[in-house]
Amino acid sequence: MTFELQTEYIELIKLLKMMGIAETGGMAKQMVEDEIVYYNGTIDTRKRLKVRKGDLIRVHDIEIKVV
Repeated sequence: MTFELQTEYIELIKLLKMMGIAETGGMAKQMVEDEIVYYNGTIDTRKRLKVRKGDLIRVHDIEIKVV
């Protein structure tokens, strides 16, 4: 799936919530803490990570390409 970024960046937990991968912000935070979120191929535990154009987020078998 693709997310079209309208600003300079979006925080990782907000992206997970907006894309429907997490139902709530708390659930998104827990996913990051549980180390199931990959940022450009690497597990990343920063909840406030600034995701920018060109980044790739993966949770389980769901990939989000930020354009």
